[in-house]
Amino acid sequence: MGVWQHHDRYAADADAAGAAAELEDLGFTGAWIGGAPVDGLFEVTNRLLGGSRRLGVASGILNIRTFPHPDTIAEVSAVEKAHPGRFLLGLGVSHVELADHLGIEYTPPLAAMNAYLDALDADGPEVPRVLAALGPRMLRLSRDRAQGAHPYFTTPAHTREARETLGEGVFLAPEQKVVPSTDPTIARAVIREASALYLGLDNYRRSFLRLGFTEADLADGGSDRLIDTLVVWGDEETIAARVGEHLAAGADHVGIQVLPTEPGHTGLPRAEWARLAPALREL
Repeated sequence: MGVWQHHDRYAADADAAGAAAELEDLGFTGAWIGGAPVDGLFEVTNRLLGGSRRLGVASGILNIRTFPHPDTIAEVSAVEKAHPGRFLLGLGVSHVELADHLGIEYTPPLAAMNAYLDALDADGPEVPRVLAALGPRMLRLSRDRAQGAHPYFTTPAHTREARETLGEGVFLAPEQKVVPSTDPTIARAVIREASALYLGLDNYRRSFLRLGFTEADLADGGSDRLIDTLVVWGDEETIAARVGEHLAAGADHVGIQVLPTEPGHTGLPRAEWARLAPALREL
């Protein structure tokens, strides 16, 4: 079991190292750092690794469009020297809709990822890595050129399809958003706010359509059917049951992303992690 949070939430917690120790004590085995800027990913990585003894840390994901491969090799090598065997490099290709904002040229995803992997392999020792993968072609690349896949914003049905594509023995670690609230009005409002960006990104829209949703499900902030399937809300047992569905479908590891219900909440959801841990340990 792992947790997934955006870089800015780790950075906003003055005691992120202490949070890592708490996660370890609660039984979590990994912490995923999402949405990390170029100048922040490895700073947070070292804080989390330095505050714990066994906890694994993964990038979820490092954007290959904005992080040159020599920098990746140098940073990962330094982390590996300081904390051997505890960092997993998650790589992703970003989104065409964000190219102007990031100031990048958006080349075809598969070609871009293959070129980046070629550069990593040519200039340094092979680094344990997983790829952000939704569709079948990127999943096959995750199987053939990485240790596995890290699908984001998906469902247990996607996990089952991903396992079929990857085959056995390939690491599969989906992210699962959770809202610890039993109030449907509050939970769905939180989910719709968190989903707004992804409903406007083509690769996620295509992923949702492949999973059997319709254009009507994607309209107007997402139908109840869509958001209730993508994000689990409810009590601890309900949330644990959804995570269990991913495991039963073939996941090796699930990173839960807690979406706080308090407006303006920043930092890490440490209280929610502690509440969820006992139910998750029963899986």
